[in-house]
Amino acid sequence: MHSLVRVEHVMGMAISLDLDDDLPVDELERLADGVFDWLRVVDGTFSTYKPESEISRLGRGEFRREDCSPVVGEVLDRCAELWTETNGYFDINVGGVLDPSGYVKGWAVQRACDRLLEQGSANHCLNAGGDVFVRGAPRGRDRWRVGIRHPWEAMSVAWVLEVSDTAVATSGTYERGLHVLDPFRGVPATDLRSVTVVGPDLGTADAYATAALAMGHAGIDWLATLPGHECAVVTSDGRALRSDGLPVAAQTTP
Repeated sequence: MHSLVRVEHVMGMAISLDLDDDLPVDELERLADGVFDWLRVVDGTFSTYKPESEISRLGRGEFRREDCSPVVGEVLDRCAELWTETNGYFDINVGGVLDPSGYVKGWAVQRACDRLLEQGSANHCLNAGGDVFVRGAPRGRDRWRVGIRHPWEAMSVAWVLEVSDTAVATSGTYERGLHVLDPFRGVPATDLRSVTVVGPDLGTADAYATAALAMGHAGIDWLATLPGHECAVVTSDGRALRSDGLPVAAQTTP
């Protein structure tokens, strides 16, 4: 069995891809090229830091929705559904600025992994700044191990999960500061330090983690109502909480 690991800087972050399939090396390279080509397309379409991106031009009123690529409509439709599912806490228009980033990163990674499966890769891990989707398993194991970063100690983990065919999304305040707003009060969410959601789809898990962070302490009870998802939360005062079904392999105390 061959393997390939590649890390590239895309979408403003280091993104790592681990392909662990019994495929020729040149085929693994081709698959990796396709993943990063796709992520660059997503960045060019959805980056709010690029004035010429479709989402920036749509937000400024220079584009109408029908002027945009079909994937833009797909993302906006799903974000509208997520606004309803999260009782308005996942809001891509907070402060009047169009920003679907809380969904796009996870959606893009999920789409990339779905394409990998279609093209013959059954064992891979794609990690975009802590939002991870894994499929199959690496050689010699029956699960991938995914570490959840300790929210105060950058070189430590709060939990290690063992997962397969699973999305793991984390939203926190420890890297970008208080960047998630409570859309109802218009102020930064401060009650929770880190929220991790585990589920079948990374875009959805990413949005749920962002929404729970915005809810503050109420987000802990809300996460418990989500069917088919597990979660882990670290509060700003240092309490570590997790659902009973979280697939923990090892744990340290935050």
